[in-house]
Amino acid sequence: MGAAVHASIEATELASFKEALIKEQRRTTWRRIRGNRRLIWGAGVLLMLLACSIAVALLTSVDLNAVDPVNRLLPPGSREHMLGTDEFGRDLLLRVIAGARTSLLLGCSICILAISGGLAIGLLAGYFAPLDQLLMRVCDGLMAIPGILLALALATTLGTSIQSLVLALTVVFTPRVARVVRSRVLSVREETFIEACRSQGASHSRVLLLHIAPNVIPLLIVQFTLLFADAVLTEAAMSFLGAGVPPPGASLGNIIYDGKQVVFSTQWMVLIPSIVLVTIVLALNALGDGLDELFNPQALLRPPEIGIPWLQKLRRRRRGVTI
Repeated sequence: MGAAVHASIEATELASFKEALIKEQRRTTWRRIRGNRRLIWGAGVLLMLLACSIAVALLTSVDLNAVDPVNRLLPPGSREHMLGTDEFGRDLLLRVIAGARTSLLLGCSICILAISGGLAIGLLAGYFAPLDQLLMRVCDGLMAIPGILLALALATTLGTSIQSLVLALTVVFTPRVARVVRSRVLSVREETFIEACRSQGASHSRVLLLHIAPNVIPLLIVQFTLLFADAVLTEAAMSFLGAGVPPPGASLGNIIYDGKQVVFSTQWMVLIPSIVLVTIVLALNALGDGLDELFNPQALLRPPEIGIPWLQKLRRRRRGVTI
């Protein structure tokens, strides 16, 4: 009887200890998030842009493609058109917000498809040696072609549409993800716990999905944001070249292209969407760096990209690193 009571007390103490440990881990994670300025800034800017685009879509009944020749090329500052109008008299503020929404939605769709395809290819190539040579040679062949040229060729072949644009950029970015996943799988599959799973008779699919894939996911979370920024830039470049979002659809790339024709008289048509595009890319890069520091504490010890010694010491001091 005494042993049973003692065991019950130990179980209660163990449960309370686990609960306290979980709460402490949550508090530690929350403190790390609050202290991660890059993560907060990048996520805040993206959420603000997304909220503005959703609010404009829900609360504004103005037709973005309505032509008003009387009010064409109005400068910024008017009550009706805060950022002015384009060469067709369309409100530039609404079109820039719509273009930012298009860039975010297309970039997110492209990243999801590319990471899904790259994860499947990388897992198969890294785990099964016979498939490695075949899949990686195909990926090497696709990566040998400059990304923008391959995307233009595929989009032109498939036809000018949003679906063709998403498919073309997915083909461009999938080999990059597959390469990253394969390198991680090659290192994980040699770990001791993978050999233990095989010795216990676990199937290949079980080892891949339950033991190797979870070790790759944190790496892909950071890769997602970096790929997102690259997809936004590439989509804008293709829309600028006429192979992206077909007009009259709003995209940051084709808005900049429309402003290029009257750049000497209406600089705001190029300047405003360019600032928005650069802001999106910087926010995504900052979000990626913040997630890298959150999931990989060793990233704090990495030197910054700018190779100035005093700036490296200043950044390390701000991060709490004394070396």
